[in-house]
Amino acid sequence: MSSLIKLVVFDWAGTTVDFGSYAPVVPFTQAMAKHGMTVTPAEVRGPMGLHKRDHLRLLMQLPASKKAFHHQHGRDWIEADVEKIYQQDLIPIQMAALEGHSELLPHVLDTVETLRTRGIKIGTSTGYFREAALVVFASAKKQGYVPDCNILPDDVPQARPAPWMIFRNMETLNVFPPTAVVKVGDTPSDMAEARNAGCWAIGVLATGSEVGVTKPEWQNASAAQRETWLKTAREKMMAAGAHDTIDTMEDLPEKIRELETKMN
Repeated sequence: MSSLIKLVVFDWAGTTVDFGSYAPVVPFTQAMAKHGMTVTPAEVRGPMGLHKRDHLRLLMQLPASKKAFHHQHGRDWIEADVEKIYQQDLIPIQMAALEGHSELLPHVLDTVETLRTRGIKIGTSTGYFREAALVVFASAKKQGYVPDCNILPDDVPQARPAPWMIFRNMETLNVFPPTAVVKVGDTPSDMAEARNAGCWAIGVLATGSEVGVTKPEWQNASAAQRETWLKTAREKMMAAGAHDTIDTMEDLPEKIRELETKMN
C-alpha cells in the first residue's frame, strides 16, 4: 500500500523506549550534585531532547545553579567546567542509568510493522551521545526493533533543535520533500526539530517526558488523573509546534492517515 508519508523519524527515550523517559533524568541530578548544584526532575525535563552536553549547559545556566557552583568553587563556571562535568560525571552515570530503562514501549513493534506494510521507512534521532545510543540500539534490536536508519547528535554539525538529524535520515533513506516526513517525539525540542526541518511534528504523550510517570504509576492512575496529565502535556507540545499529538504509539498509524487526508 502506498502512502504520501514516506518516512517516520522516531525519538528514543519516552517515545519508543523507557516509559516516562527516566534514564536521562537521574544523570543530571547526580552529576550536578557532585559540584554543589541541585536541580529538580522538573528542571531537568525542561530541555529534554537536546544533546546531553547542551542540556547540561542550560541547567548550569539556571540562576540557582550558577550561585551554587560559585559557592562551592569560589568562581563562576566556564565552558571547560561544562565539558569536565559532562565527560567525567554525566557520561558514566548515564551509561549506568540505561540498565533497566531500554524496554520497548507498548505498541511500538506493531506500529512499526503497520507503517512498513504501507511502504513507510523508519528513522530515528536522539539526544543521546554515541556510547549511550549504541547500548539502547542493541537492546532494542534484541526486542525486535531495528530502524532503517539511526542518526546521532555526533553525526551532524548541531543537534536539536536544528533539523540536521532529520535531514540526515532523509538523505540516507532517499526520502524527500520534508512534507513526506513525520517526526514523532515526546519533548518540545523534538517538535522544534521537526518544525525547523519543515516536516510534520507529532507529539507522543502518555509515555513521554512531559507526563513523566512510570508505567506502574500510569496503570494505577485513575482515568481522571490520566486525562489531566495528558491535557497538560498536550498543551505544552502544541505550544512547542506539534501539528498534532497521540496518547500512545498505538494511535500513530491512524494519525498519519488523517495527515494524508489533509494532504490530498
